[in-house]
Amino acid sequence: MKKPAAEILTFILLLVLSNLLNAQVNNENLVQFSGVTITSDSLTAVPYTKIIIKNTNRGTNSDILGYFSFVAHKQDTILFNALGFKPASFIIPDTITKSRYSLIQLMTGDTLTLPVAYIFPWPTLEDFKRAFINAKVPDDDLERARKNLDADQIMVRVRDYPMDASMNYNNYIENQTSKLYYFGQQQPFNFLNPFAWAKFIKAWKDGDFKRKKPKPTSNE
Repeated sequence: MKKPAAEILTFILLLVLSNLLNAQVNNENLVQFSGVTITSDSLTAVPYTKIIIKNTNRGTNSDILGYFSFVAHKQDTILFNALGFKPASFIIPDTITKSRYSLIQLMTGDTLTLPVAYIFPWPTLEDFKRAFINAKVPDDDLERARKNLDADQIMVRVRDYPMDASMNYNNYIENQTSKLYYFGQQQPFNFLNPFAWAKFIKAWKDGDFKRKKPKPTSNE
């Protein structure tokens, strides 16, 4: 009965020693892996880079300055991924003698080509057709000039915005200044003066420009 007990005890001791040796080997393979992720052209930080150990879910993200640090094993393949940059990888060498390893990982920019997106303010084609048909085309310069010189519109503006004392005074001063400026020469016709047009239209409607028939003379 003593022999089986001794064999069991020996087996347990060998198992414990094996676990201790494996743990020691694993501890020797552990590395505090640190570094920064920067661009390859301008050497600026690449923040929030996703850094993971290949075939595992372990890893970390670089901070706003591109710095990262986590525990890994020798010969682990480290994958680097950042939006707008090409994926990169690095294998931790097994020849290092210290428990720390630092890396400056260069990230190369990558151009992303997205599919074309068309954005319309109308939800359906029928709404677009309706809006297109009912759209009000803005007036061009000629149409605005025609409206500004329209006789009825001029009369409306004159009627709705009558001249007060200040406006009459300014109009009188402008007329006197114009007469003094063109003294001794032909004064130009103010074609775009709305008040002049209003007076002209009023006189035309009142019949001031009609040719008056001569009164018949009585024969004595």
